[in-house]
Amino acid sequence: MKLNKIGNTDVEVTDLSFGTSGIGNIGRIVSDQEAEDVLQHAWKAGIRYYDTAPHYGRGLAELRLGRFLQQFGPQDYVISSKVGRVLSPGTPLKEADGFVEPLPNSVRYDYSGDGIEASLEHSFELLQVRHLDIAYIHDIGTYTHGQNNEKHMSDLLGTGLDRLQQLKDKGKIRAFGLGVNETQICLDLLSHTDLDAILLAGRLTLLDRGAEEKLIDVCRQKSVSLVLGGIFNSGILATGPKEGAWFDYEPASEEILQAVRDLKAKTDAIGIPLATAALHYARTHPSAASVLLGTARVSSLERNLAALSETLPQECLDLF
Repeated sequence: MKLNKIGNTDVEVTDLSFGTSGIGNIGRIVSDQEAEDVLQHAWKAGIRYYDTAPHYGRGLAELRLGRFLQQFGPQDYVISSKVGRVLSPGTPLKEADGFVEPLPNSVRYDYSGDGIEASLEHSFELLQVRHLDIAYIHDIGTYTHGQNNEKHMSDLLGTGLDRLQQLKDKGKIRAFGLGVNETQICLDLLSHTDLDAILLAGRLTLLDRGAEEKLIDVCRQKSVSLVLGGIFNSGILATGPKEGAWFDYEPASEEILQAVRDLKAKTDAIGIPLATAALHYARTHPSAASVLLGTARVSSLERNLAALSETLPQECLDLF
């Protein structure tokens, strides 16, 4: 796979990457063997960049990813995880934040320097590593926190960003940035500081081009790499505009359903599945350093990799 540099750092990532929310039991219980199988399939396909987070099963995804990567050397892969949520021992739960039977940890938001370092140390333990290649500030912004975001931004600007730079200077992390679902917080933070990368979910897709208005130009000017997640916009670009399809983590509105119907009509007219077009849009976008494929099913990963191996007709590329 093609390797792309992250910002001005020496971190290089494969242009396809593996997202681990699925192996954190999002929506259903995934066995340890299923998690091992899909990680092994990603590795065999040449994927060497793996993204995870404490949020995914309250540490379960990090635990499973760490176990899998122990068979390889740290020079053989790139890991990103996230800060902003701090885990601590808690009570067993059937479900938490959409993750079924997560690890028995409680969670609190903390974007201060001390909170960020505590989050990283716990991630190091679960992943069985001594450093992290990329640390993303996770879900800061009003999209997640609403009115509480003012305090979280105060903590981040007060001590959090300085601590991330200190950890980078010490070699505990090699790069840092944002992992979010909205463009405005990216623009706000880039007005305060420099970042190496942004993991942007759902805002640079075949359906939602929100990042094209301002963010792409700012990232280009500041040498900030974009890693694209949520490229199916919560599933609607994979399933198509069927009844009950989801967009942006909730049932799609009629306006979104119609927009997807229009897209599907165009891809159908040239004989290309909508999901295939969505995958190629993301991978071929000139601003994309890597595209996350997140699943706990080998069959889904195989299907997406097969779609990406296809050569698209010019008519389809013109849709982009």
